Parts: sequence; structure tokens; C-alpha cells
Amino acid sequence: MITVKEVKTRRDLKKFIDFPVKLYKDNPYFCPTLAIDEMMNLDPKKNPAYEYCETRLFLAYRDGEIVGRIGGLINHAYNEKIGKKQIRFTRFDVIDDIEVTKALFDEVIKWAKSRDIHEMIGPIGFCDLDKQGLLVDGFEEQNLFITLYNHPYYMKHLEQLGFVKDVDWVEYQIFAPEKINERFERLAEAIKKRYGYKIINLKSKRQAKKHIYESFEIVNEAFSHLYGVVPLTREQMEIYVKQFTMLVNLDYLYLVTNKNDELIGFGLMAPSFAEATRKSKGKLFPLGWYRILRSIKKHDVLEMYLIAVKPEYQGLGVNALILYEGIKTALKNNVKICETGPELETNTKVQDLWKGFKTRQHRRRRCYKLTF
Repeated sequence: MITVKEVKTRRDLKKFIDFPVKLYKDNPYFCPTLAIDEMMNLDPKKNPAYEYCETRLFLAYRDGEIVGRIGGLINHAYNEKIGKKQIRFTRFDVIDDIEVTKALFDEVIKWAKSRDIHEMIGPIGFCDLDKQGLLVDGFEEQNLFITLYNHPYYMKHLEQLGFVKDVDWVEYQIFAPEKINERFERLAEAIKKRYGYKIINLKSKRQAKKHIYESFEIVNEAFSHLYGVVPLTREQMEIYVKQFTMLVNLDYLYLVTNKNDELIGFGLMAPSFAEATRKSKGKLFPLGWYRILRSIKKHDVLEMYLIAVKPEYQGLGVNALILYEGIKTALKNNVKICETGPELETNTKVQDLWKGFKTRQHRRRRCYKLTF
């Protein structure tokens, strides 16, 4: 018999967070979220997103054993932005049993109907910097630190329940060239000369903090039109500043200013922490921190977190300049592969950046929709 219970206690929350680690314990492609981050993300007292979001979390049991989990999330700010009532599902993981999946979604739908909501999308989280998109292609590829992983049967379960595609994201591997193309180098110098752009060379994380809030404001501007996005609040920015400054390698943070020394764009990449967090099962202790710090110092794979440019400067060479600086650093550090994060399949502006490089489109993920 399947029983679904709402997560009410801190002990239940730990079980909720630990379930996917146990489900995927023998899967070499799965990368867990850091447990300490998830405890904060799902705590209404600590996550500022709860100013405009509310959640209910559920665990499914059979014979006393946890066999699935799901979160229902109402993002009131996004609903107001699009003029619709939607509920999101998030943190969905389950064994290969359609009855368990149905029982979990029934609870979220029941809550939605009680709030006069009759449309669901997901998997999607609190904001654009949360993990989102069900993996529908690329199951035998190492997952990223910043993305979700799931078994192929998740897709089949959702489609059996009537879910249909809403949007897709695609991901690419970009292979580092042996050397910088001279034409690209000349182009970067020409862009700087023509527009007066400058790259800020950061010497310390303290120095980076002076620019980080302004960088997130650029994210708000640049990403405002994208699917599922609402502006980050100042309080959310403070959370991400703490998370990023712990993990960031200044070699891979690129800030671009205009001729008036105003910040107009930035790019952020990071060494891949996927293998480190997988080995540590998402825990920082006893060896998690050591493995992450080791990845920062020694790595040959990068994950591309963000490239954001003020709208009025888009198409004026800022992206190309950030990409040029990234290639220089990658070659200096003997990086072999750069992994993009999820890009909307319709976002041709971003995908055009990779033209001229050897690439491989190797993963696809999907946000589903259900009307009930």
C-alpha cells in the first residue's frame, strides 16, 4: 500500500533531501545537490524566495520505505507576471512505479485545486538559478553540478499522466581548441578599441563582492524575458553571493565595463564539482570540502554558469569578449571541455556563440505542462 505524507519536521526534510542520493547510489551519472544548500533552499525562514513562493513537500512510503518524493511550489510573483495561475512541481524523484508517481502528483493537484489552480508546470524551482528541466535525452552523460539528473522512466510516467511538453532546454559540450584563433584575437581587440570596453581583473574575492550585486542586477535585466523567470530580490542575491564566493575561482569570473567604467556584462564559469559531490554524496563533511577545493585547483572540465549582458549592449560584442577571455583562461589551465548549462532551444543568440568551435549537443531537458 502506498502512503503519501507531507514533510512537517526537520527529520522528514533530511529524508526528503537524502532520497535521491539513495535512489541513485549506483548510478555513475548522477550528481547530488549539496545537502547544506538544500536544507537552506527548503527552509522558509532562510530562503528569501519564500517572500513570493510557498511550497508543500511530500514523501511516498510503501511498507515503511520511502519510494518517492515531490514538491509543489506556487510562485506568486511569476503568476502575477504572466497573468495566470500555475503551480510548479519540483524535487521529483521516484522508483519505477507509475502508481507511486500518480499518488505523489495527486497530492500536489489536490493542493492546487484548493487554491483554484488548474495548471501545473515542471520540474522547475524557485527561480532561474534553481535546478530545472526533466532530462529527456543524455542519460549516459555525466550530469552537472548545476542540473538535475533522472532515470528515463520519469518521462514515461509523466506522459502516462497526461503531461505534455511546454519548453525544452539543450546543453552542449564545447571542446577547447589547441590555441586561440588569431582572427578571434583580432576581433576581441577590435571590439575593445571600437567601444572602449575593459575587462576588470579581480585580485581577491573581497574585490569581487564590490561588483557582484551589480552583476545580479544585470541578470535580472538580461533574463527577464526568459521562461519561468522573476527578478531576484536583494535578499536572494545575498544568498547566492555567499554560495558563489565559496566556490568561485576568480580566473573564471569576467566583468566587462564600458568607456565610462560602468558594468555592462559578466560571465561566470567554474571547475566542475560533479565528481567531487558525487563521491561525497552531497555532504561537505568529512571529505566533501576537500574534494571540492581540490576540484577548484585541479580540473580539466568547466561548467558555464552565466553570461549576462545589459539589453542595450547585446549584439555589440560583449559576449564575444567574455568568450575570448574564457578561452584564454581555459587554455592556460589546460581545460579540455566546457559544459554549457541548459539553454532554451529557441535561444539562438546564445547558441550562436558556439559557432566556430567543435561542439556536441549531448543533453536535452524538458519542462512539462498539465491542465487538470
